[in-house]
Amino acid sequence: MGKCELANGRPDFAEQAPQADKALSRRSRAAIFAGIRHAVLMVLASAALVFAIEWIFRGDFAGAVAFFAQPYKPGWTTVLVFALVLLGLDALLGRAWLGLLAVAPLALALAFVGYQKSLYLGDPLFPTDILFARQIFELLPLLVGERPWTGIALVLGLVLAITGLLYTWRFVQRRVPRMSYKGRAARLALALPALAFFVSLMDYATFSWTRDRLQIIPMMWDQKENYASNGFTLAFALNVPMAHVAAPNGYSDKAVDSVPKPVADTALPDERPDIIMVMSESFWDAGKLPGVTITPDPIASTRALQSGEMFSPEFGGMTANVEFEALTGFSNAFLPAGSIPYQQYVRKPLPSMATFLRSEGYQTLAIHPGTDWFWNRSNVYKAFGFDEFRSEKTMTSAVKRGPLVSDESMTDEIVAAADAAENPLFLFAVSLQNHGPYEPNRYGNAVHDVHAQTSDWARASLASFAEGAADSDRELQRLIDWAQKRKRPTVIAFFGDHLPPLGPVYVETGFLRTNVAPRKDTPENMLLHRSTPLVVWSNRSGKADGLGAVSPAFLPLHVFSVAGISHPYYTGFLGGLHQRYSVVERSLLLTGNGEATLDWARQKQIDPAIRDFRYLQYDMMFGKRHAAPDFFPETIGDIIADAS
Repeated sequence: MGKCELANGRPDFAEQAPQADKALSRRSRAAIFAGIRHAVLMVLASAALVFAIEWIFRGDFAGAVAFFAQPYKPGWTTVLVFALVLLGLDALLGRAWLGLLAVAPLALALAFVGYQKSLYLGDPLFPTDILFARQIFELLPLLVGERPWTGIALVLGLVLAITGLLYTWRFVQRRVPRMSYKGRAARLALALPALAFFVSLMDYATFSWTRDRLQIIPMMWDQKENYASNGFTLAFALNVPMAHVAAPNGYSDKAVDSVPKPVADTALPDERPDIIMVMSESFWDAGKLPGVTITPDPIASTRALQSGEMFSPEFGGMTANVEFEALTGFSNAFLPAGSIPYQQYVRKPLPSMATFLRSEGYQTLAIHPGTDWFWNRSNVYKAFGFDEFRSEKTMTSAVKRGPLVSDESMTDEIVAAADAAENPLFLFAVSLQNHGPYEPNRYGNAVHDVHAQTSDWARASLASFAEGAADSDRELQRLIDWAQKRKRPTVIAFFGDHLPPLGPVYVETGFLRTNVAPRKDTPENMLLHRSTPLVVWSNRSGKADGLGAVSPAFLPLHVFSVAGISHPYYTGFLGGLHQRYSVVERSLLLTGNGEATLDWARQKQIDPAIRDFRYLQYDMMFGKRHAAPDFFPETIGDIIADAS
């Protein structure tokens, strides 16, 4: 018998052990090399994915190249983050490349949506935009109606993309072997701690030495530059903490106590007037476009009644943010850039004009001829103190003109509600008819001619807008004529929420260099690109004159002043603030005589009046409402009920 065998004829395992160890060693080395190869491939795949994301989001190949031009720019940090994400997902899913198939379609789709939002609204995509995804789907018929071939191409592209993704997923599952449990554990041990470290860098409110060394600089005051410098992915991640609003520097109960107490007290006239506020969708004077003539004048009545101009904090959209200021007297300037208070911050009773007037015996009614869930209005109006909200489904008359409910129907609803009211009425209405986009030939019986040196499409689109604006103007005049015949004193405020999203019309006429106005510009350009007509009128005293350009936050002051009403905050505090400023915007403060302060929020010393404005707003929205007894005494009961 040989030396390598035992007496029973079985092999000598002691002699075969070294061979087994060598085989195990070879398999271990192979597994290590496979892991390294996988990691390298993930880095290359991540680099390609990040480049594609930036190319799509920027709409510019050269801009995407420039983003990667310097080795220490955030682009390479983004590549590393994606590589870790893909590595971790592959480990969880058990096969290489499944992580890429899961992440890439979502990331590329978000980049595409971000590009479209920047193109049409001027702002990049924020995490909080996901909260109103349903609203985007609600507007899709309008968007497709304007560009039907684009809509068809998008649908076909989506179907092909989903089909290709499903086929590729099945192909990988069949052809790529499953990872060993040790390999999966090793990948997770590398990816998860590293990703946790990167997540810790995303809180822009705290300084990070590592983030600073990586040249990831949160530019929350200028989101356009934030996305341009840090790239779509990192800037998007930096905005995730937006849901949390940090207390302003120096805020405390003592700081709120130090705010000068208002001189004004609550007082209303013996004969309390009805107050009707109409925020008209995209209402604007298109005659400001260079080289454009529209005949007849579509807004002749508004021009004759105009009291001043509303300086909108938005351009082409985000109606709810304008509405927030106009009803509360608070400012978007003190909230994170890109935030939408209606969606994110209004979760409990909040002081508003409706809260105050209801406490004084007014009936409070909101009307919007659209869906009640849009912009979360149904819940917000309850929090603001409205007794009732009438939407498209509850309006007694909701006849469409074009694709949307007409301004005429909304006026019918306003008049009927006011005539039926037994108590004084506060009514806030938001129109819908003239919502963009403005497809050519939107109305079949157009009566306005547009003369402009533009493409036929741009001229026809502008004609559709002008026709809708003329309808809004006619309904304003109808309200005025009705109110003039009333015995009950009536105050009417009418204003546009923002400039219309006319896109190429602005470029072709030379009004703007791109489809949307920049967030930061010279004061003269910002006034030109943000201001809409404002009318404040009373059937007892006529129109208010000389209001100039004002932020929506000052609208309660002017409406109550014309109505003969005083209030500690709305006429007291805001009245004192308005003596210093007429416009309070995120990047601009403007006095009544036109003196401008740019980038005021980044200065070391902030005007105490603006500081106090911010303290009061934070205290009432997010703090302990220490200011309520002195500035919002009508809310004390609501606060107690809410706290209980």
